[in-house]
Amino acid sequence: MNTKTVFLKPEQVDRGWWVVDATDQVLGRLAARLATILQGKHRPSFTPNHDTGDFIIVINAEKVRVTGSKSRNKEYDWYTYYPGGHKRMTYDVMIKRHPTRPIELAVRRMMPKGRLGRAMFSKLKVYAGPNHPHQAQLPQPLKGKN
Repeated sequence: MNTKTVFLKPEQVDRGWWVVDATDQVLGRLAARLATILQGKHRPSFTPNHDTGDFIIVINAEKVRVTGSKSRNKEYDWYTYYPGGHKRMTYDVMIKRHPTRPIELAVRRMMPKGRLGRAMFSKLKVYAGPNHPHQAQLPQPLKGKN
């Protein structure tokens, strides 16, 4: 029995492509599942200091749902670095103006901060409609509850 821990190098990782349909998925639960796969924590060969995750394509992002009264009360805020530049937008307005952004923000905030987290996050592709330009990568549907 081999009891040595194996740490994969980035070039040894066999990355997969997954497609997820966000229709009627709860935003937070979906984002947590996506963040786990982007980091590679779903694999037995997870290495914390290398990017071992898979690519994920999210389709129908505008159909993701939130529970309770979050659609009216959840606010996204940012600062434009100009005087009086504190901006706010509710979830309802955000999903109409930028349908992919709630999923992107939820996943980004669950990823590690720093260079490695940004590299992991770049493997997430989110699209508002049912079409995506990644057919050549032969993405598989993600199994299990999202």
